[in-house]
Amino acid sequence: MGVKERLTEFLSHKGITKTEFGRKIGVSSAYVSSIRRSIDKEKIKSIALNFPDLNIDWLLYGDGEMFRPSHPHCVFDAENKDQTQKIPIYDLVATGGIVSVFQNNDITPEDYISLPGLPPVDGAVYIRGESMAPLIKSGDIIIYKKVALSEDNIMWGQIYLLSYTYDQDSYTSVKYLRRSDRPGYVRLVSENPNFDPQDIQASSITAIALVKASITFHTIE
Repeated sequence: MGVKERLTEFLSHKGITKTEFGRKIGVSSAYVSSIRRSIDKEKIKSIALNFPDLNIDWLLYGDGEMFRPSHPHCVFDAENKDQTQKIPIYDLVATGGIVSVFQNNDITPEDYISLPGLPPVDGAVYIRGESMAPLIKSGDIIIYKKVALSEDNIMWGQIYLLSYTYDQDSYTSVKYLRRSDRPGYVRLVSENPNFDPQDIQASSITAIALVKASITFHTIE
């Protein structure tokens, strides 16, 4: 089930027509039918504002339940309400990169962190480099959810952690993924304007994960 199907299911459950939905978020009644694989950021903000009971992570990625936990329609396990997942943090230098982390369940994490209210994730890593600054700075932690190696699974315009090969070398990067004008390629886009976009072959990607959250450090001590 994709984004369009989940949004259609939500509207049906709430008894909201596509015309009513479009009027609320400022789009035409044909907008829902026109959705392909993703929704742009401004539309997501408008949906979240106008439909506060909708779980946006469920809408975009299928994570969790349709309704937010604070809403009475949501199924909520009271016995587990205080439980927060332990997220393993990996040192990519010590482990040999994200391909090793993704493929080897025996790798020992450097540490664990917990964040309340976070949807299910697979791990976290420290970031090196300034290509995503000031949004994500060198030394920050990003928290990721692994994605299968397929263009069909990419939410274009979102931030991804990925490993890829280029000119016989391997690279690990955090970038926005956008469609390329070149068939068979994807475009890596930085937040930092000093870094130019780069097109790489989709087949060169060896591991990929959606960045679900980041933690910024404002002091070093």
